[in-house]
Amino acid sequence: MGKRIRTTAWAAALAMAACAAPAFAHNIGGTDAAFVAATRGPDPIPFLYLGAKHMVTGYDHLLFLAGVIFFLFRLRQIALYVSLFSLGHSVTLLAGVFFGIRADPHLVDAVVGLSVAYKAFENLGGFRTLFGVQPDGRAAVLVFGLVHGFGLATKLQALNLNPEGLLVNLLSFNVGVEIGQVLALSVILAIMALWRKTPLFGRTAAGANVLLMLAGFVLAGQQVAGYIFGGAVS
Repeated sequence: MGKRIRTTAWAAALAMAACAAPAFAHNIGGTDAAFVAATRGPDPIPFLYLGAKHMVTGYDHLLFLAGVIFFLFRLRQIALYVSLFSLGHSVTLLAGVFFGIRADPHLVDAVVGLSVAYKAFENLGGFRTLFGVQPDGRAAVLVFGLVHGFGLATKLQALNLNPEGLLVNLLSFNVGVEIGQVLALSVILAIMALWRKTPLFGRTAAGANVLLMLAGFVLAGQQVAGYIFGGAVS
């Protein structure tokens, strides 16, 4: 009974993460969007805050990072993988906005959702079981980091940022993203560390990754539907 309750709780948590997309979307809207669009010249502190806020509320990024660190137990490994993700994220965020590299945001975010499913599938040993190979996890994290950063770049591009002070504001936003990532990841690591110390981890790890994979497919499906039928990017 206890096991079923805990499994149901995991399912409910991931379902809420997927269904809460409109509320916790990493799109920049409301007063934040108005502020960013109206900014003239360098204004690093507010952009630093907005970057941190984006990452802390960016459910897609957090689900992916949770998948990345799921079976990483050494801090050196965690630091390496998170650094690769940050590198990719930073490159496409800065380059995408500063050089005006564009793509349909629905399609980019669909790949972001698939990145969550990919990592969960890898954690389940799916590639080794079905294809007899194990992809390089470091390369995958770097590549998907590029996609995640480009996803945010498409949101900033939609605001038609003023070129005056753009580089300083973008760099500040990116630093804020990294600060938010450290804060969010610290919470995730603390929860996972407690979970790993219990016998429950061995019995529920596979099920948690199945749910994580389903959440990734749901996120991707939402964006594909938005691309086909129209609708706001979440």
